[in-house]
Amino acid sequence: MSAADIFFYILAFLTVACGVMVVANPFSRNPVTSAMFLVLTIVFMAGLFILLNAFFLAAVQILVYAGAVIVLFLFVIMLLDLKEEERRKVKTIGAGLGTIAVGAIAFLIGRSILSYAKTLPPTELTLQGSTVALGRKLFTDYVLPFEILSLLLLVAMVGVILLSKKDLK
Repeated sequence: MSAADIFFYILAFLTVACGVMVVANPFSRNPVTSAMFLVLTIVFMAGLFILLNAFFLAAVQILVYAGAVIVLFLFVIMLLDLKEEERRKVKTIGAGLGTIAVGAIAFLIGRSILSYAKTLPPTELTLQGSTVALGRKLFTDYVLPFEILSLLLLVAMVGVILLSKKDLK
């Protein structure tokens, strides 16, 4: 086993562990703590990109996600002013149904990915970490998902503004 394999397993374990801590943190129920674990998850994912020699993607991961998006998340958390006593209690029926729904969605996504992967022709290898190939791929094949994501972020920002207003009439 090479050093790159060891680093991969360490970074993968830390990424998954911090990702779990974002959702189910046994140390604190404070949402700011969850946001900080999300920062660690993003940093460890950037480490995985570095192992793939995708240095540009690692830098973008740190600058955009760990920098700007987490600051936006923290701004929303502080704006909503969540208090411990105002949190809703988790209902077991709702949690069970949610778990079943997430499992069903994960099963369907996994099945569709496996069936799609069998029909793909072999792809040609490009230079790893090349920003030219990445830019062409992103702005030709994936323009629609980026536009949908921008609309989703716009709707989320408008929703946060509406939620934060105290006296809507």
